[in-house]
Amino acid sequence: MKKGMRETMVDVMIEEAQAGTNLVVLVSDSTSTSKIKPFQEQFGDKVVNVGIAEQNLVGAAAGMALGGMIPVTANAAPFLLGRSNEQVKNDICYSETNVKLVGLNPGFAYGSLGPTHHSIDDISIMRGFGAISIYAPQDPRETANILRHVLHSEGPVYIRLDSVSVEDLAATAVGFLPGKLTVHRKGEQLVMLALGTSVHNCISAAETLESEGLHVSVVGVSSIRPVDYEQLEQILSAHETVLTVEEHSVHGGLGSLVAELIAERQLGTRLKRSGIDEGTFAPASPADAIRARYRLDADGIVASAKELAGKVKV
Repeated sequence: MKKGMRETMVDVMIEEAQAGTNLVVLVSDSTSTSKIKPFQEQFGDKVVNVGIAEQNLVGAAAGMALGGMIPVTANAAPFLLGRSNEQVKNDICYSETNVKLVGLNPGFAYGSLGPTHHSIDDISIMRGFGAISIYAPQDPRETANILRHVLHSEGPVYIRLDSVSVEDLAATAVGFLPGKLTVHRKGEQLVMLALGTSVHNCISAAETLESEGLHVSVVGVSSIRPVDYEQLEQILSAHETVLTVEEHSVHGGLGSLVAELIAERQLGTRLKRSGIDEGTFAPASPADAIRARYRLDADGIVASAKELAGKVKV
C-alpha cells in the first residue's frame, strides 16, 4: 500500500512526542507543505511557525538545540537551504548543534513553479558542509527508521524527504543502518545506483529489462554521509558499468560521489550519470515531464541501460 513520506514523518513525530521525546517542530509558514496538522492538533505547544523567514527558523532551531530540545525543521528544501545557507553552515554545521533539518519537496517536485522552487542542488550544498549527516529515504518504512534514528542520535542531520507516495520496498525490511547501501536486485551486466525514491523507477526498469534478457543490479542509496565506501567499492568492482539515477544535478550529488570513488580508487567501472545536466536548471514543467526529459522515469532508465549494455547504439 502506498503512503506519503511526509505523512510518515508526522506519524513518527507524534509517536515520539507521546513517548516523551523532547522534540519541537519549526515551520516557516509551511504547515500545509509539512502535513503537520495532526501533530499540531495534539502538541500545539511543540510547533513554532516563524513565518516566511527561513534564516530566523534555522537560528531559532540552533538556539532550541542549545537549550536541550531536539528541533526538527519541516519546510521546502529550496528555501531551507537557499535562503538560510549561511545560518545552516554556521549555526548548524560548524557549531554542530543537534538540529534535524528536513528538506521537503526536493528535486523538481514543484514542477511547473520552475527553478525558483526546484531543489536540484541540495545534496551538493550539504556535501560541501562539514559535520552533518545526509540522508534520502527510499520509502515510508525507511523514512520512519531514519527519523527514529536521528531523533535518538546526537548531531546535525539533513534529510531529503521526497513528496511522493510509494510502497515499502522488501529490502528495507531489514532496518536502517547509517552508511549502508540497499541491494534490491542482483544482476551481472550493469548496476543502477539510485538516490532516495528514484530507486522505485529503477526497479520498474529492471523488471522490464529482465523480460528482455538484460540482468541488472539495483542498489538504493539513502545514506550519503556517512556512506560505506568499502561496500560501494565492492558493488562497483563487481560490474563493468554503473548508471546513477537522481532527481538532482549530476554535479555534486550521487553521481559525483560515485565518480570520485571510481577515480580515487582507480576502479575500471564505466559510469553514466542520469540527472539534471551540469550547469543548467530544470525547466518549468510538470514533474513527470521533467523525469521523461532527463531519462529519470522507468522508460528513460530502460533506454539508458540498453545503451550502456550495448543493445543499441549510443
